[in-house]
Amino acid sequence: MPVELVGVGHRFGSGPWLFRSVDARVEAGSVAAVVGPSGSGKSTLLAICAGWMPPAEGTARTSGPARPDRPDRPPRIAWVFQNPHGAPHRTALDHVALPLLARGVPTRAADERARLLLEEFGLAGAADRPFSTLSGGEAQRLLMARALAGSPDVLLVDEPTAQLDQTTAHRVADALTALHAQGTAVVIATHDPAVRDQCDQVIDLGDERYRGGGR
Repeated sequence: MPVELVGVGHRFGSGPWLFRSVDARVEAGSVAAVVGPSGSGKSTLLAICAGWMPPAEGTARTSGPARPDRPDRPPRIAWVFQNPHGAPHRTALDHVALPLLARGVPTRAADERARLLLEEFGLAGAADRPFSTLSGGEAQRLLMARALAGSPDVLLVDEPTAQLDQTTAHRVADALTALHAQGTAVVIATHDPAVRDQCDQVIDLGDERYRGGGR
């Protein structure tokens, strides 16, 4: 399975535990929400899922589907951060087409696929606009579309609707949670009840069973 957490806990140095005893399995094609109050360790848990930091306790495993020629193929992991960054003078279409071109997709086909992804995130009209002209919400949706263009095994998303109006937030939530058919395992750190309610499972770091009794 793409993401498996067994008894995972984390703290920094000898400080208080952010969370402990987290057990979760996120299958391919499923969407999990990581929720909890600010400071509960949501982004830290995403970093552990990405393999960017080891947990202080327990084990975290992220994998991709094995191939006959490469049974130990490393997973393709994409992370969409809360604060979006891009190339100021490149168009929205360029940002989404680039991962496709890097995988060898012909230019015309890459552009067509990129336009479809932009449309899924409500950005069809922004395809030819430079990144620097996009609003914060538009830029965040653009980077989600770009992440999906890379066909990741695991997609990690940090607060995807924090900067969006309610209508756009619902559209983004629909697009993210409609990834079942693509076989991508999605882990979303969120405060948004609308996102939480559309996920297959919820890891609530505010739950007492994960608080670990302090130090």
